[in-house]
Amino acid sequence: LLIAFGQCIIAGAVGVWFFAPKSDKGKVFKVTVSFKRAGFHLGSLAFGSLILALVQFVKWIMYFLSKQAKAHKNKVAEVVFACLGCILGCFDRCVKFLNKNAYIQVALQGTGFCTSAKEFFFLMARNFVRFGTLAMLGAVMHRVGVCLIVLTTSVLGYLTLEAMYPEVSPILPVAIYGASTYVISRLLMNVFSLAVDTTLYSFIITEEMKHRADFIPENLKSFIKQRDLEGEPSHSLCCMCCCG
Repeated sequence: LLIAFGQCIIAGAVGVWFFAPKSDKGKVFKVTVSFKRAGFHLGSLAFGSLILALVQFVKWIMYFLSKQAKAHKNKVAEVVFACLGCILGCFDRCVKFLNKNAYIQVALQGTGFCTSAKEFFFLMARNFVRFGTLAMLGAVMHRVGVCLIVLTTSVLGYLTLEAMYPEVSPILPVAIYGASTYVISRLLMNVFSLAVDTTLYSFIITEEMKHRADFIPENLKSFIKQRDLEGEPSHSLCCMCCCG
């Protein structure tokens, strides 16, 4: 639930920034506004977290039963439970993906969890090329970002340690630098990835609603103009975004 709450706050903050007028983008207290709005959707966040918890609970039961079958030398039951555990593991990843994107919809449109999940499914179906491209590029950028952060921090830590304490062995401190930086970099890149996903959602919502206000970031206006020139038909959305 805490992870879901954090994801909703980040997505809401990005949405508040995106839909804020250009003159107010640096003035709006994005996290504060998003935190208050996320509090109104605790039920949706709790429901999504419950679904994920149930799936993970059943998955670990399958793994436990597989270990028990192995201990009793029951090969058939071991294979069956192991296969069921793998299937549930894949389903677990799908539920996590669905939950994250449903929370973005909750933050942007203020709808319930089930409605948000349905809206995400149809939105992804209409823009599957964009989402697929973003997913591939995001995975590459996530790994590259983590490697660069860990490598840079470890090298700087080693150089600093050598300059200040040349008589101390740098192996253990550098290992601690790398391990702690790895955790921090994963968290940082997860926030970055969620912010990028929310920006894409906001851009598509703006595009489909034919909303051409001055809040659109300069770097995205050229894409909006190009779509207008192509005469892209609009899609109706039943809910307004968090700009209101």
